[in-house]
Amino acid sequence: MIFLVMGIGIIILLTAVFRIHAFFALLIACFVVGLGVQMPVANIITVTKQGFGNIMNSLGFIIVLGTTLGVVLEHTGSTKVMATYILKRIGEKQAPLAMSITGFIVGLPIFCDSGYIVLSGLNKSLCRRTGISVIIMSVSLATGLYSVHCLIPPHPGAAAAASTIGVDYGKLILVGIAVAIPAMLVGHFWARYAGRKIVNEAPSEAPVIDLTTNTPSVLLSFLPVLVPIVLIGIKSFLSIETGKSIPAWMQIFMVASDPVIALAIGIILAFCAIHTWNKNVVGKLLQEAAEKAGGILVIIGAGGAFGAILAATQVGQHVSNAVNLQALGILFPFMLTAILKTAQGSSTVAIITASSIIQPLLPALGLDSETGRLLAVLSMGAGSMTLSHANDAYFWVIAKFSGLDMRSMLQVYSMASLFMGLTTLGVVYILSLVMM
Repeated sequence: MIFLVMGIGIIILLTAVFRIHAFFALLIACFVVGLGVQMPVANIITVTKQGFGNIMNSLGFIIVLGTTLGVVLEHTGSTKVMATYILKRIGEKQAPLAMSITGFIVGLPIFCDSGYIVLSGLNKSLCRRTGISVIIMSVSLATGLYSVHCLIPPHPGAAAAASTIGVDYGKLILVGIAVAIPAMLVGHFWARYAGRKIVNEAPSEAPVIDLTTNTPSVLLSFLPVLVPIVLIGIKSFLSIETGKSIPAWMQIFMVASDPVIALAIGIILAFCAIHTWNKNVVGKLLQEAAEKAGGILVIIGAGGAFGAILAATQVGQHVSNAVNLQALGILFPFMLTAILKTAQGSSTVAIITASSIIQPLLPALGLDSETGRLLAVLSMGAGSMTLSHANDAYFWVIAKFSGLDMRSMLQVYSMASLFMGLTTLGVVYILSLVMM
């Protein structure tokens, strides 16, 4: 247990203080824990390789394809089309709510920082047009994106936790969406409440968003997001007995609803929005997606390696003997992830590290069932929201692209992330009472 704490401390110290890439921090932690419990070096290397390979086996294609879908949607302008459509339906008087909903939908396939950058121009234009405070609009958009980023695959943290804990992706997506809605609303209402007390000047540069030429239709913009979610989600609730003959149409549907195939279908639909095909443009898009996914994959792989080391040292048994985890239940995954998130800043690193620690503790926590594992991942997702502040890269993306000062960000956005995490934990606790 001492070396487990040391391993976690090293991850936080190296990533938060020395700004060392999370891959190397996790790899160093593997050796600190392994050597601390007197594992032979050869065994440490073997176990870390196996852990890295296992997580790549289950997540590699999903992360690469999910990243590609997000990059293509950004390039084609589909995200802005969706935002404009939602704004027209809700009305300019409710522009902050429109931006929250836009962030929620756009954030399903796109990472929160990328989504915010893509939509920041539209957000500035709406601030000038409606006269609504920049802080209210910006935090509404940011929290909408953030709510799904922490809870739902194919976002890397949630996907890695689902793979490590053993949770069906489809069920996590559908239940995660339902859990993320209250978090989004809390973020929106806090932005409106706290933001009205802060006076922000309208942005000096508000580029005009022209959606009249070379943009996809509303249908083509939404389909690449909705079709994969529907396909993956429905499959999870279909019970097919082993050995039973399946109709041909059902076999086709089962293949299409595999997460890898479903995301590939989403990418094809997203490419349909490109009016003029150009091999150079397509090549650059795919190159960008592959490079972006590579940075995520090495972190996830190192997280899998760290988890394998913890499993080999039987840390779960030692912790369960020392602490009455049964009494903590669903609260423990939240607390652990929240501490990691607040200390080192990255939601992805926090939930990947926490899932490696939580996995062997599931029996002691009373969460070693299909429903219990699902709730554990959602609880860690809630913890990974709490608390976003100055050591979080997303915090600075919001501040930089919105022109907000540090005090305003801490008062409105950071507090919003705290309330979002606590709200999500509350929803997960209610689900645990109903479902278990």
